[in-house]
Amino acid sequence: MNTISRRVSRLAATAAAAGSALALGGGVAAADEWPVQEPNSAIQVSEATFLTPTDPAYWNPLDARGRLTSPYGNSTRVVCSSFHGVAMSCFQADRDGNPHKLVALPFNFPSFTGSSAPGGGASNWVYPGYLPGIG
Repeated sequence: MNTISRRVSRLAATAAAAGSALALGGGVAAADEWPVQEPNSAIQVSEATFLTPTDPAYWNPLDARGRLTSPYGNSTRVVCSSFHGVAMSCFQADRDGNPHKLVALPFNFPSFTGSSAPGGGASNWVYPGYLPGIG
């Protein structure tokens, strides 16, 4: 192999390595973004309110309404996307208005009703990092 072809091979290898690093994301995490209502979509995007721990009904195990466990309660914007009335994902604004994707608990704690409803019923949505080990 002559000197020119070795340089071309090294340049190609370097370019391939750089392209792979960019394709893998380069270690930069993407910020959460508000869901957007797409035209003619079965996915519905809307603002939501939930029961919060300061509301006595939150602690009623027979109340099947959705819950929000968050440092902001319902004081900041909450937007959910749903399909036929079943929430699929929810986002809540922090104090600066930036959206954060909420974590859905596997069941609507402390409620034990509603699991036979479509999609398993309402969820308890938790602000990421608010409860240890969640999000």
